[in-house]
Amino acid sequence: MIYTRLISHQRVLFASLVWCFTSTLLVAQQPTKLTEGLTFLAGFDGTADATYSAGDGKVYHAKSLSLTDAVTGLPPDVVSLSKDGKYGGCLKFGKRSEVCTFYRGAKNVSFDAKKLSGTVSLWMKLDPQKDLEPGFVDPLQITDKAWNNSCLFLDFSKDETPRHFRLGVFSDYKYWNPQDTPWDNIAAADRPMIVVEKPTFSQKSWTHVAFVWHNFNADNSVAELFIDGQSMGALQKPQRVTWDSQKLAIIPGIYYSGLMDELAIWNRALSAAEIKELSSRTAGLSVQVDQQ
Repeated sequence: MIYTRLISHQRVLFASLVWCFTSTLLVAQQPTKLTEGLTFLAGFDGTADATYSAGDGKVYHAKSLSLTDAVTGLPPDVVSLSKDGKYGGCLKFGKRSEVCTFYRGAKNVSFDAKKLSGTVSLWMKLDPQKDLEPGFVDPLQITDKAWNNSCLFLDFSKDETPRHFRLGVFSDYKYWNPQDTPWDNIAAADRPMIVVEKPTFSQKSWTHVAFVWHNFNADNSVAELFIDGQSMGALQKPQRVTWDSQKLAIIPGIYYSGLMDELAIWNRALSAAEIKELSSRTAGLSVQVDQQ
């Protein structure tokens, strides 16, 4: 550009030095380990209980999404441990079922009413067209209320071919939908979701999925979805989330049929570079946790 050509060599040198200095500071402030800020990790190696957890690490199951009458352990004949994981063992979800597997969210998912950030990472192996039964399927929900109220979720749509894969980012219901507009009357572009119309899941290989939320309940709120280390899109809009930590739940595999491995949660938004590293690791995070 003409303007660039008119800048003196001195100014270019000064700007370069400032940029290098600033970049050095930013790099220095970045966490040095992927496990920094880790609050929950389930590696599914011989047990469905968490490998590491800041709160209750036990796995539970209940008869429905109300999560009442919870019982410890995996639901018999619905979810089982398999040795065919990405990193050793994994969870195997069978036929569609109303029974829910879940973990307690308190401390395992960080909550800050003023500034909320975090990351979820997991591996999935399935063919959505062949393995999933009709209806919506949520490989993961994090909420203390419902899918459309203070909820972060991953789901497969029910009507499209191929089935869309989506990240739902739902603030408190009255905040994102103050007029109580029926869902079917909300234009697709106005729904708080990131949609991947042609996801690349397969029965033959593992797919890495991650999403981050940053500065919720504050300014410059951002949520972003990644598949195999690549960004699938971001939502940049104000978000307001209130969680009752004692009711908050991490719910994997709602109506899901397929394999799942290494479900991990952080109390910080991982960088794109860190998520890229997660998607290309030859060893699971459990190894790094064990070495700490």
